[in-house]
Amino acid sequence: MQRMPMIERENISGDLAVFYDSVAALLGRVPRFYRTISSAPWLAMCFLPINATAQRQWPGTRISGRVKELVVIKTSHVNGCEYCYAHNTALGAAAGITEDEVIALSSDEYLKSATLSDAEKAAVRWAEAMTRNTAGKDDALFAELKEHFPDGEIVEISMVCAMFNMINRLTDSLGVPIEEQAEIDLIKPSLNLDPAKVKDYVSWMAGFWPHADFDSLNRQAAEAAERPAEAAE
Repeated sequence: MQRMPMIERENISGDLAVFYDSVAALLGRVPRFYRTISSAPWLAMCFLPINATAQRQWPGTRISGRVKELVVIKTSHVNGCEYCYAHNTALGAAAGITEDEVIALSSDEYLKSATLSDAEKAAVRWAEAMTRNTAGKDDALFAELKEHFPDGEIVEISMVCAMFNMINRLTDSLGVPIEEQAEIDLIKPSLNLDPAKVKDYVSWMAGFWPHADFDSLNRQAAEAAERPAEAAE
């Protein structure tokens, strides 16, 4: 059940509108998740570059989009987060994850998969352990993970998993409704992140941040959230 209002693009202007344009540039569209959390605009603005760089495939990350999405899909399935599961099976398809692999990830069948590598299976097992909060005591699993990934890659895998545990809980707790499939599929071209777009966004935010009227943007977000649903597309 939807618990929070969504802020629609046509109801905003100024810096908040620029932010929405940046979300679309980095993530392929402005998902309902961002339309919901933008009621806290400054936190949403700070979260965007972490979300984009941790999850997407780009030269600054050492983990492929395929591995990241395997981790995200498993995390979201364990948490029962239908919103994130729907979005990331779509992004996972763009990363080369097949429907059969998605089905296998919904149980322990992925451990028998002939198409998942041993490294991918270890990453998924680690994601499941982190999500169930058993990873900290599972030294054997950590040792297995280290057989396949160097330290930096383990950090990246763990950050993606931890980030989606947070996103899963936000979307479920705030009741963010799932979009239609056509809108969800707009996520697919965003698999490969353009670092120049991240630089543009961070530079834009850094440019006005020291001189920002923080309360002004909070007021704009609150007013936009109060617009009637008929004003939205």
